[in-house]
Amino acid sequence: MAILIEYAVAPAAIAVFIGGYVEALGLFGLTNAWPVYLAAYVIFVGLHLWGVGEALKVMFVITGIALVALVAFTVGMIPKFDGARLFDIAPTDAPGASTFLPFGAVGVWAALVYAIWFFLAIEGVPLAAEEARDPRRDMPKGIIAGMMVLLVTAALMLLLAPGGGGSKAIAGSDSPLPDAVRAAYGGDNFLADFVNYVGLAGLIASFFSIIYAYSRQLFALSRAGYLPRWMSVTGKRRTPYLALIVPGTVGFLLAAITQAGDLMIQIAVFGATISYVLMMLSHIVLRRREPNMERPYRTPGGVVTTGIALVLAMAAVVAVFLVDVVAALWVAGIFVAHLAYFWFYSRHRLVANAPEEEFEAIERAEQELA
Repeated sequence: MAILIEYAVAPAAIAVFIGGYVEALGLFGLTNAWPVYLAAYVIFVGLHLWGVGEALKVMFVITGIALVALVAFTVGMIPKFDGARLFDIAPTDAPGASTFLPFGAVGVWAALVYAIWFFLAIEGVPLAAEEARDPRRDMPKGIIAGMMVLLVTAALMLLLAPGGGGSKAIAGSDSPLPDAVRAAYGGDNFLADFVNYVGLAGLIASFFSIIYAYSRQLFALSRAGYLPRWMSVTGKRRTPYLALIVPGTVGFLLAAITQAGDLMIQIAVFGATISYVLMMLSHIVLRRREPNMERPYRTPGGVVTTGIALVLAMAAVVAVFLVDVVAALWVAGIFVAHLAYFWFYSRHRLVANAPEEEFEAIERAEQELA
């Protein structure tokens, strides 16, 4: 449920940022970005309804275009980099505030919420397991390769955007990369427009991939009986159309009514951090209770690595409360509602053998026969 909250709300935040980029370009003469949010959901949910193979191919192309924008931004901003611009925000009166840490140590802690946004939904890669030819081999490779790309690109953006344009100049921006270029070069220029236009592909790639992730997560929970079973029905093209449309409708309404991308980031990250805590605990419990379980991939460092990740995840949970108590309480309210639904209704109607469990049983039986 924590992951579903993350995946359902994150596209709404991204839609707000897509609208910000479109408005920054002055396209269509828009003074309100809600038509952009609607178009984004209709087009990209529609592509997923068309079919998973077609959707993933389109997503791969869009991601490639986005990387071109990041490379262009990097090349253009390296000559403009100045370490002093990283620290051009005036120190506040927060405890321990300084030129280096203008919001003090607590500011660093609160910034974890936005740092996680760099990597949000990478854990969604395993949701493509049913589409992979060899999940045991492909899933670890996909996650590790994706994380390495994110580490490199996130580090470059984190340094070059504020280091070239100034931290103060982009602190409140809905389109920070093109605004950083404009600040660095003293106004509009080709690179800023290029990054703005092509940079939209990066937002679209994230939007597109998380829509895929939420549909598969909702489909699996519904099919197993944790959520209403009607949400797992599939159409003629074998896509879970209600699992695509229902969260899409909720996300569009969130974006259109609030237009608060930062608030939705906080809600999505709170869901993510709760899920990270639960994942780390699950890994530790499995390693303790099932030491002889077959493990095609073993975590380097074992429970030590997971233990460190657990502490960091717990710190990130607290960080959400430091940034916005309201966002944290909204998510807590959703959790309470779902726990009540589970306790009073769905736990009595769970599917005894979900398809993935049946496949595992068949595979185990075939191995025993062999």
